[in-house]
Amino acid sequence: MKTILFLIPLALFLGFLWLGMFLWSLRSGQYEDLEGAGMRILIDDDDKPITDESDNKPEKGNDIAPKDK
Repeated sequence: MKTILFLIPLALFLGFLWLGMFLWSLRSGQYEDLEGAGMRILIDDDDKPITDESDNKPEKGNDIAPKDK
């Protein structure tokens, strides 16, 4: 009997807690765009053009840095 007296208020508390969190998520717009998150992962954001390897090579004479001793 003591267990029932403990579990019923606990279940009611958890139920109201869930209801409060659900209503908060509705008001904050969590369910506004259900398809957008699934589509965003498919969009490729790489807008940089692929450059040739020769563009990144240093000029002649600059490929070896002088060492200080």
